[in-house]
Amino acid sequence: MLHDITSRYDIEVLMNRFYQKALTDEVIGFYFTEVVQLNMQKHLPIIVDFWENILLDAHYYGRDPMQAHQQLHQKHPFEAAHFDRWIALFTDTVSASFVGPKAEIAKQRAYSIGTVMKMKFIYHHE
Repeated sequence: MLHDITSRYDIEVLMNRFYQKALTDEVIGFYFTEVVQLNMQKHLPIIVDFWENILLDAHYYGRDPMQAHQQLHQKHPFEAAHFDRWIALFTDTVSASFVGPKAEIAKQRAYSIGTVMKMKFIYHHE
């Protein structure tokens, strides 16, 4: 039975499930495995902090996510399809794993984050 996102542990579960899909995804997986060769042991706590701030009002994340993605964009430019795929994978993973108000917020925020990044990295420069 699915439940809502209520703890850091739930966010860790969500992020593990998401990255299992993202790392092997045919559209965006290469960003994690070839462009940056993401170290999941280092990255996972950082991304969990980010989502814990958003979903549970924690105050652990003090980084600039746009800066990190700007560096990635410079290595291999993003396309609109990359953000669309990220949003789809993330929201599908949330829906398959959790249900409730926080789960809905996670999906809404992922859509917002992906859309803002798409606007800044792709449409802003055209």
